[in-house]
Amino acid sequence: MGFYIIIGIISLVSWLVSQKLKSKFKYYSNVQLKNGLSGREIAEKMLHDNGIYDVKIISTPGQLTDHYNPVNKTVNLSEAVYAQRNAASAAVAAHEVGHAVQHAKSYEWLNMRSKLVPAVNISSKFSQWLVIGGLLISAFAGNTGIGFTIAVVGLAMMAVATIFSFITLPVEYDASNRALAWLKTNNMLTDAEQDGAKDSLKWAARTYLVAALGSLAMLLYWGLQILGSRD
Repeated sequence: MGFYIIIGIISLVSWLVSQKLKSKFKYYSNVQLKNGLSGREIAEKMLHDNGIYDVKIISTPGQLTDHYNPVNKTVNLSEAVYAQRNAASAAVAAHEVGHAVQHAKSYEWLNMRSKLVPAVNISSKFSQWLVIGGLLISAFAGNTGIGFTIAVVGLAMMAVATIFSFITLPVEYDASNRALAWLKTNNMLTDAEQDGAKDSLKWAARTYLVAALGSLAMLLYWGLQILGSRD
């Protein structure tokens, strides 16, 4: 029952933050830029101002699918962000370029995050199954130690994912700070547009915060279940 309560709380908070983020982006999508620049043009200018010329800007399908890919050095902007000329698109485009700037400057938190990606790809698929499987083996086979070992391995993998989610926080906040600083320093936006960009990125960052806290809550829950099974 405790597991379902935690899942329910995490899912509810995540949904509320996600809905708030969508409403913010919808609102600021109606705040048209005085400079008339599209998200693509904002991204191009920020890249060039930072001396980055080997990163491509491409349009990707979907909503809020924007991301930076360090493997092929591409700033991927959702179709709306790529083409539209509003405060929301400016904020997102500049934020994703912020990641490209981090990459170019070898930002330590981004480097650390990138090194964990292969491990997280594996742990996200198997960690919970190992934890549950280990606990079931312990319950049915008795205190043989095999089930406990399997569960601990799963817990360790889950811990890697949790560490990854917390390392993601400074990466995302720093990218937003770089974006907002560049937009302000270069007078790209009016004061009202700058406030809209800041508000948009604030709610985007909160989705990562909720995800990190949710991951920690699940890690602590399963840790208590595994350690409790040894009593």
